[in-house]
Amino acid sequence: MSTVLLEKKDAIAWVTINREEVLNCLDYITLSRLRDVVEEIHLDPDVRVVVFTGAGNKAFSAGADLKERKNLNETDTRRNVNAIRDVFNRIASLTQPTIAAVNGYAFGGGFELMLACDFSIAAEDVMMGLTETNWAIIPGAGGTQRLPRVIGEMKAKELIFTSKKFSAAEALEMGLILKVVKHEKLYDACIQLASDMMKNGPVAIKQAKFAISNGMKTDLQTGLEIESKAYELTIPTEDRLEALTAFHEKRKPEFKGK
Repeated sequence: MSTVLLEKKDAIAWVTINREEVLNCLDYITLSRLRDVVEEIHLDPDVRVVVFTGAGNKAFSAGADLKERKNLNETDTRRNVNAIRDVFNRIASLTQPTIAAVNGYAFGGGFELMLACDFSIAAEDVMMGLTETNWAIIPGAGGTQRLPRVIGEMKAKELIFTSKKFSAAEALEMGLILKVVKHEKLYDACIQLASDMMKNGPVAIKQAKFAISNGMKTDLQTGLEIESKAYELTIPTEDRLEALTAFHEKRKPEFKGK
């Protein structure tokens, strides 16, 4: 059975790390499969939202497969680190909104996968953290860069330097996740968020994500210029005209992503 499952339903792509027996750890084969799945989603115009999760009820992903790492030489270790960094960057750059359905442990690379998504919703019993310094390494898949951009430099240093593990409730307080729900309500909460977004114009959502994600990387003035260019791309769309027509006809718009 594949180490990464892909199911497309009602314009949502569900991506599941399928290694429940090892807490959905990420070995090289899994990362290669995840890369292929992400590329397929990127090229699929019918996918409106992407949800990432882990198989079973115990782990979202516990990060790198340390049993595999123990037997790797330095060259292969660098290969794995480059692979996980590359695929998480691809996830972060997907044009569709992405949601991490954090159904269990999210440690190390698993936590970095969560950080690469636009939104994270976690079950109330989840524990998470960047624990790499405990293994005499550092977060290598974006953790040292994405975490301080969310919670600030000082707090990020504390969490990384101490390898602190913390609860979903603590993550919510720090602004790391969008909401905490009961375990049995996790996927319903993701579907609700996806549905709330998908009722709006697909092109507008993609351009809004582009403007926000790229604007956050630069100064305000450059960000405003990025926003302006993104807005321009929505003006000639059929969806914009449909929204105006639907308003005047007092009905819900039927967007086609054109």
